[in-house]
Amino acid sequence: MNFLLSWREKALEIGADLGLLGLRIWIAQEFLQSGLVKVSGGWMAPEWFAHLDFPGLVAWLGPDLNWVVAGWGELALGAALMLGLFSRASAVGLLFITWVAAYTVHFDLGWAGWNQIETDQGQGFKVPLMLGLMLLAIVTQGPGRYAVDAWPALVRRFQTAAVTQ
Repeated sequence: MNFLLSWREKALEIGADLGLLGLRIWIAQEFLQSGLVKVSGGWMAPEWFAHLDFPGLVAWLGPDLNWVVAGWGELALGAALMLGLFSRASAVGLLFITWVAAYTVHFDLGWAGWNQIETDQGQGFKVPLMLGLMLLAIVTQGPGRYAVDAWPALVRRFQTAAVTQ
């Protein structure tokens, strides 16, 4: 009976960590694609982006610098999240980028757009909301064992096992 319980616990632990890995990869590829589009577009913000109303925290940067910072931020933080490097900090940075995007681009429909992606009346914030909730899971749960952040704990486990044998 103890064997079955320990096997079940181990399977649940591995499954949870695989879930976090899948979540990190999914979120990261979304931000990597978005960042690549921005960075490959050059240093000048496109016309539609230049006329957005940015929140006070980033409004002083201007549209061109906002475009570049958002693009490189999505690339750097997305890559770090995929690797599981500084995962919680990367997720918080991507949450901020997502909040700015929802505020400036995806809130055309107001609160009624919580379950809309794009309509004739404007853009909803369903996608940023989903990404934000996924990022919140990484912030609160951590990256899981299949992450660069988890390597020190893995090394300690092996060192402890070697000493006890």
